[in-house]
Amino acid sequence: MSHVYATYPYVLIFWLVFLWVFFPEFRIASRAPAVSSDEAKQDAGSKNVIFLGQSLSAVAAFLIAGNVTATALPHPRALFWLGLATMIAGSVLRRHCWRMLGKSFTGDVIVKHDQVVVDEGMYRFVRHPSYTGGALIFVGIGLALANWLSVLVVFVSTGAVYAYRVRVEERALVATIGEPYRVYMARTKRFVPFLF
Repeated sequence: MSHVYATYPYVLIFWLVFLWVFFPEFRIASRAPAVSSDEAKQDAGSKNVIFLGQSLSAVAAFLIAGNVTATALPHPRALFWLGLATMIAGSVLRRHCWRMLGKSFTGDVIVKHDQVVVDEGMYRFVRHPSYTGGALIFVGIGLALANWLSVLVVFVSTGAVYAYRVRVEERALVATIGEPYRVYMARTKRFVPFLF
């Protein structure tokens, strides 16, 4: 069986989009300053959980798509393009979040006492649009592979790692910023405006 994502010119297009999406992510991670022991306690290993969980789920998605043909979806070309569009949308959303948060956007959970609650752009509607963008990127990978089991693996894995990260991050934000963040939490959803 021929996989669209692995045939020319689709394979070239996929990896160009993949690099466009992930190059800035790796650049941000590589520029992250060293964290103190107190800052590491705030993060509670969530950065590593995200990296490991998403890396393993992406590898699993490719292995499944290449080897478990019973879960292949119909219309692979349409799904390929839908997947790429979803990846790009997720990356655009994350880049918006980087601009909105500025120096407060870090790979690790690091909350400073003088940090202000950002409620502009997408942060006006949801508390964690960056994680929504990350989820879109990985679901987009699964869609581009045109395999429902690949989509399920990346969706569940990404949901699990972000659920852990959000608990850690919100605990640190409430503990450090206090009431302004509690008020913000009361009027916004976590990931999707008006839903959840």
